[in-house]
Amino acid sequence: MISPLYFACETAVDGASQRTEVRAVFPRQFVIAGWTGRDAAAIQHHIHELEVLGVPAPSSVPLYYRASASLLTQATTIEVLGPESSGEAEPVLFSAAGEWWLTVGSDHTDRKVETYSIAVSKQMCPKPMAALAWRWADVAGYQDELELHSRILEEGQWVDYQRGTLAAMRPLASLRDSCYPGSVVPDGSFVSCGTLGALPNAQGAGIRPAAQMEIEIRDPRRQRSIVHRYAVQSLPVVA
Repeated sequence: MISPLYFACETAVDGASQRTEVRAVFPRQFVIAGWTGRDAAAIQHHIHELEVLGVPAPSSVPLYYRASASLLTQATTIEVLGPESSGEAEPVLFSAAGEWWLTVGSDHTDRKVETYSIAVSKQMCPKPMAALAWRWADVAGYQDELELHSRILEEGQWVDYQRGTLAAMRPLASLRDSCYPGSVVPDGSFVSCGTLGALPNAQGAGIRPAAQMEIEIRDPRRQRSIVHRYAVQSLPVVA
């Protein structure tokens, strides 16, 4: 049996306060949505980012990759094979107690494997996520205002890696409903809803590995954030 994830689930009581309840969620299903941007030019930019790394263009957009629910983790350190993997911040919706909740996760991916199969690459790395979640119904009406950020530790300093709002993505409910149609969805259903392009460093590199990553969703309307930081330990590739 897959071990549970524990979330501090925050529900808005009124405009100024929240109620938090810790819930144990047993992951049952996990889907990773890709190519979820609203702007065709932005999608093409991300496709080009990956083509530079040798990743073939998608057959259609968006795409939905089924992944093992056992990959989901709230650990602060993950182990990956070799040095050629990297993360990307994504809004994550999951079902628990008959409702949908929003948190932030990282679709950490093996970029070498991605050059020959995106679907296989999705299975190669753990998928870190935060331990705090907001009730989706509380933020769905202003999702475009929510901010998605990530930072990486690069050359000993924390630098911005991704930055933008969910207005750049298709409505999360539409992505969720494409994965889990119908009014009744089992608790423990997760969908990672896509990402933003990487900000290039001084050398012009966009998508790139890092020893540590911090992912965050900010709610400027209620002045709150969900943050998760994790380290990456590369295991040797033995032939």
